[in-house]
Amino acid sequence: MNSLVLEGWVSVLAALQAACRPLDALYVQQGKEVRNLGMIERLAAEQQVALKFVATEEIDGLVQGRSHGGIVALAGERRFAPLAALAEAPGWVVMLDGVEDPYNYGQAIRALYAAGASGLVAPLRNWDSALNVVTRASAGASEHMLTARADVLEALAFFKAHGYRCLAAAKAPGSLPLHAADLRGPLFLLIGGERRGLNAAALAQCDGLLSIPYGREFKAELDVTSSTAAIAFEVLRQRSQK
Repeated sequence: MNSLVLEGWVSVLAALQAACRPLDALYVQQGKEVRNLGMIERLAAEQQVALKFVATEEIDGLVQGRSHGGIVALAGERRFAPLAALAEAPGWVVMLDGVEDPYNYGQAIRALYAAGASGLVAPLRNWDSALNVVTRASAGASEHMLTARADVLEALAFFKAHGYRCLAAAKAPGSLPLHAADLRGPLFLLIGGERRGLNAAALAQCDGLLSIPYGREFKAELDVTSSTAAIAFEVLRQRSQK
């Protein structure tokens, strides 16, 4: 039996719709009103996922807290797409590297998905151990986003070989202010966490560096959720212009 847990109707519905991981069973709390339960039941039936109505005590025993909202899914490991799948329709692909907090990771994916990123490259770190946090923080976007998994240098080499411009977000000498960069065309963006950042070997392989201009003198780095959102919606703005 798969042992990963998804809580709440948003996460469970996203997992069913995306179908990127096996689901063993869904548990619904008896007498609890669960949003979109009809759609969840239909998708579960189509995918032959068992759906069980259980007592409060049983569903509470599957999770640590009480924030499940009356529905829990037992899930398996994600099936990642190959890097080639992300390059089939040239768009803009992002890799979040060096991010340590699963909530921040999920929130960053949420911004990328909302802004229209065509794909995500996940680092080799296994985020499934924090699946529930990532999925809830992303409002299900982490399940829907087309995602491959690779080492950062492998991903850079792949996208450069496929004609993508590779840019990294880094405050460093020679970095281009975000609004001054051309973010159209096939684009691979590398964004690092606020603590670890990006390693020198990865930065050396990039075609250029981006920085987010501040409105005042301020030495602190933005957290990865804020920086990712700022970059993602600037990409969207530029690509929406005719």
